[in-house]
Amino acid sequence: MTTTIALAGKGGVGKTTVAGMMIKYLAQNQSGSVLAIDADPSSNLNMVLGLELAWTIGEIREDMLAQVKQSLTATGAAMGALSGGVSKREYLDYNVRSSLAEGDRFDLIAMGQPEGPGCYCAVNHNLREVIDSLSRQYGYVVIDNEAGMEHLSRRTTRDVDHLIIVSDATQRGIIAAERIATFRHELDIRIANSYLILNRAPLELPLPLQQRIGQMDVPLLGLVPADEELMAFEYSGRPLIELPDDSPVYTAVAGMMNQII
Repeated sequence: MTTTIALAGKGGVGKTTVAGMMIKYLAQNQSGSVLAIDADPSSNLNMVLGLELAWTIGEIREDMLAQVKQSLTATGAAMGALSGGVSKREYLDYNVRSSLAEGDRFDLIAMGQPEGPGCYCAVNHNLREVIDSLSRQYGYVVIDNEAGMEHLSRRTTRDVDHLIIVSDATQRGIIAAERIATFRHELDIRIANSYLILNRAPLELPLPLQQRIGQMDVPLLGLVPADEELMAFEYSGRPLIELPDDSPVYTAVAGMMNQII
């Protein structure tokens, strides 16, 4: 059985950093491989994980649609045909699997650019089926989402075992986290558990933040401290997954993962 973890939060709060530390924890401490899905077009989870991306899902989708249109123009064939008699599903399945960036006990696929003009319903339906089929081969799936979660139910039909809402330690960040927490009830997928994580947080939260968090309908899972060593990694571009196991950032996230996994 696959355990699915999805991260959400407004831009700039450190979702990708937390996702990277969760993947590091799972790869080091749990049996079963990990599939990381970078669902944020502006994110760079591959840099956090130290992996090179050859192709994104968005590029695969656009390439397939271009081939379909070319075939339609050249032959007058019905929309949906590909050269060589290859079906859309076969084309997507092969190329999505080929686009996997492989690491040590974890792999990565990146969703890439959003849809352009035109009809994508049939393509996205096939993509959901391909990605869900691929996900079932992993013990864990970690999805790093864009700022909102509107796209989550469009890109996967998988239920989410743990939704992690990441915020910084500010009133604005927590208000955005509250909106995400409320919006989760409107998604077309089942979310079993939801938690809040504060990133770059002080050791002791100011009372106004404690009070605001206490009013939310998701529990505070923990705090991730600011860390100079992590910033040195960021300045140099070194993958954050190479942070030592005694890094305050990693130990904080590992402690939270011990609570939910």
